[in-house]
Amino acid sequence: MLHSFTRNYNDLSTDAGFQFEFYCDCCGNGFKSSFKKSSTYGQKQKSQKVGKFASTLGGLFGGKVSDLGYALERGSDFISDRLGEQTLEWRREQELSFDAAQAEVRPLFKKCPACNQWVCSDCWNEDDGLCITCAPREASYVAQARNQAMRRNIDEAAETATVWQGKLETRTTVCPNCGKPAGTGKFCNHCGAPLGTQRCPNCGAEVALGLKFCGECGSPMEKSGKCPSCGYENEPGMKFCGNCGNKL
Repeated sequence: MLHSFTRNYNDLSTDAGFQFEFYCDCCGNGFKSSFKKSSTYGQKQKSQKVGKFASTLGGLFGGKVSDLGYALERGSDFISDRLGEQTLEWRREQELSFDAAQAEVRPLFKKCPACNQWVCSDCWNEDDGLCITCAPREASYVAQARNQAMRRNIDEAAETATVWQGKLETRTTVCPNCGKPAGTGKFCNHCGAPLGTQRCPNCGAEVALGLKFCGECGSPMEKSGKCPSCGYENEPGMKFCGNCGNKL
């Protein structure tokens, strides 16, 4: 006799009885069939009890009774070994139990005619007669599409958003004098050296305070901006005096 079968199940059967788990191909959830006790397991228990009883009698009376108890006990062990290896009777019970388990859970599943998957009621689209993988529910699909579009809009807005404004050149993180983290103030937190930048008097490049030479042209940074005509202290790098206009 042929027995129907399905691939989405798990066999929980033991010597004591039979039980099966059946899963939905879509979501992975499922149902467990009712446990059915094995009749061969009862025979195994009885044979073990008879062997132990005969062995006890043999120990009390000795002699031939003891030999009989030993033989019966060996016989019960042999039967137990056979049952433990899943005898023919056990396998017949398993097949019948599997058929009964499928019949028990079959009303809880639907087979999709498009993809041939067995799915539970949560994954079945009643309106279209297909699983939700082949025919998603309209309301759920629209809500999912709207949320995906919203996430894309947020990501696009975040790419163009300005989240910080400031002058990078004025934020010295390492002190040029001591080489340690200096903080964000005007003076180093460790040695007190002035932070920030100054312009090279020769090429006008930005140079950190405390450096003696320009990193762009190599000119000395200590060149004075004092006007030789009026004595006004100009900013380093200026070509004409800001007070009298004299060329520096």
